[in-house]
Amino acid sequence: MNYRTFGRTGWQVSEIGYGMWGLAGWTGSDKQEVLRALERSVDLGCNFFDTAWGYAEGVSEEILGQLLKKFPDKKLYAATKIPPKNRQWPSKAGSDIADVFPADYIVEYTEKSLKNLSVETIDLMQFHVWEDSWASHDEWQEAITKLTQQGKVQAWGVSVNRWEPDNCLDTLRTGKIDAVQVIYNIFDQNPEDTLFPLCRELNIGVIARVPFDEGTLTGTFTKETTFPASDWRSTYFVPENLNSSVDHADALKPLIPAGMTMAEMALRFILANPDVHTTIPGMRQIRNVEANTGVSDGRSLAPDLLQDLKGHRWDRTPTEWSQ
Repeated sequence: MNYRTFGRTGWQVSEIGYGMWGLAGWTGSDKQEVLRALERSVDLGCNFFDTAWGYAEGVSEEILGQLLKKFPDKKLYAATKIPPKNRQWPSKAGSDIADVFPADYIVEYTEKSLKNLSVETIDLMQFHVWEDSWASHDEWQEAITKLTQQGKVQAWGVSVNRWEPDNCLDTLRTGKIDAVQVIYNIFDQNPEDTLFPLCRELNIGVIARVPFDEGTLTGTFTKETTFPASDWRSTYFVPENLNSSVDHADALKPLIPAGMTMAEMALRFILANPDVHTTIPGMRQIRNVEANTGVSDGRSLAPDLLQDLKGHRWDRTPTEWSQ
């Protein structure tokens, strides 16, 4: 496993982190298998784990807390998120921060996460949705400053809404935010335009989420793929999205190098960008952990392939189904 410096925190984080959303809202999750997969990831050098209270109302945080207890002698970085008070994912332009992240609520959910994780301090606490129009509001800034001074949180971040990478730029300029989590993959290259250069300038940690485009970039979906009603992807992969996603993924298949999977190519594309400090694929099975962490071997994609992949950028805008 290779490690990268996580912005101004100075943390040395594994470039392949662990996204823990898959413990809730997705079908096919077996708790015991997930626990074994988590432990295997630590054995293979993974030290950055991203969860949220919103993943089964704290259950995912509790599972991460169990993992932290199991490896007391290893420094494992726990990143979690405060859910929006109005429970709207994503937030809506024009929404009032008082309805989403009032100061007392920020404190309340930090305390909940501390309890669920069974820790005295949270490495990275993130806002699970964000609107840049909230940047100048004093209340959230004062709340997070106080929690930091109390030693309850080490660093703060924002998780940017889907396909809105610039909806945080003024917020980053406040100096109060240490990290940003954004969708970045072969299709979603927009963060390269403005967000990544600003993060570089301000020395802000970058977490690239959704490396496989919710599964599309594994190359396993077809236009007949369906999901159970209880799986959130049943509302995301509506025909309009599924059909175009499969078309875009199929267009990549001729580019996959011999002996490589599309998923591996997708991860290597992300790691080729030094502006990214860690990427957080969801991993529910040991074989996924071994395959994904194995990509952190220092080998890069060929320059001509990287250039070809740049041409598969797919600019999208939020819709009712994009969540």
